[in-house]
Amino acid sequence: MVYRVLVVDDSNFMRHRLTEILNGDDHLEVVGSAGNGLDAIRMAAELQPDVITMDVEMPVMDGITAVRRIMRERPTPILMFSVSTQAGARATLEALDAGAMDFIPKQLHEISADKETAKRMLCGRVLELARHRAKVRASPPPRPTVPPAPRPRHPPSQSGHVRGVSLIAIAASTGGPTAVQKVLAALPAQLPVPVLVVQHMPGNFTGSFAERLNQVCAIEVREAKHGDELRPGLALVAPGGVQMELREQAGRRTIALREAAEGEYFRPSADVTFASLAGLAHSPRALVIVLTGMGSDGRQGAARLKARGAAVWAQDERSCVVYGMPKAIVDGRLADAVYDLDDMADELARGQPWTA
Repeated sequence: MVYRVLVVDDSNFMRHRLTEILNGDDHLEVVGSAGNGLDAIRMAAELQPDVITMDVEMPVMDGITAVRRIMRERPTPILMFSVSTQAGARATLEALDAGAMDFIPKQLHEISADKETAKRMLCGRVLELARHRAKVRASPPPRPTVPPAPRPRHPPSQSGHVRGVSLIAIAASTGGPTAVQKVLAALPAQLPVPVLVVQHMPGNFTGSFAERLNQVCAIEVREAKHGDELRPGLALVAPGGVQMELREQAGRRTIALREAAEGEYFRPSADVTFASLAGLAHSPRALVIVLTGMGSDGRQGAARLKARGAAVWAQDERSCVVYGMPKAIVDGRLADAVYDLDDMADELARGQPWTA
């Protein structure tokens, strides 16, 4: 099957370059290009593409406004192209909150030093989003994430009621920023346990991501630093581009950041963080939460934590942007519960997991 792509960028060079790369894949066809957000809205309605690549900064109408309009009028998977600056990171996070599904650096050399690898990764991301077009079109328009009020909902697919949790560890990838925000926003201000978050994201984005979470959550959220001590009510986000591990000395659990080793594809990797947590002499009883994302990162680490007494929750297929990482948990028979994202937030809002 060939998927139809709309390319949106104010740079004529970028439009031609992206068209050349995407048309080089046998499963992709660029059916149109636009130089501003207003034209993008019109062409999205006329051409009905399977996926859209979208720049942020454009004349006439910016990419964030265009995303909101498209997701309201004709929801379509959108891949944002992001500039690697703090302002660019914040704008990209706003675009994800508006309904974009994923983002990628605008400069392809930031994806990979090898040009052919960068091209393959770009086409792969576009293909993955295009394959989820039916789910996007069936979803209601995105709304700003706010702490949910506890309310009765249908039960999860298994009994996920656990007690005595002393740490929450969260893993996510594609679609994760919005999902992580919903989960963390459900946690009470007086949370009696620490939280670790591993979100696949470049290093120049995780700081802005943590700042954004800190603004909307009742608990404190910040990007982890080497030597940070875990404490109740604090969520530490793994910095992009490195690995985050846990160390334990004299009863203190602290963060250790290191360069990724050869063969460690994800940086940060949930498997690395989870495995280090499981390897502590006094491994805490953790609640592992695996959210939307491509691939299977987190499965091996979750298995090690489960063997040490952890409980494992997975997001269900219906509420995932990409049902990859949670599927690996479910297929590996590691899930104690499979939750709709709203149900998961409600369960956390009730405070049951850390009740003795």
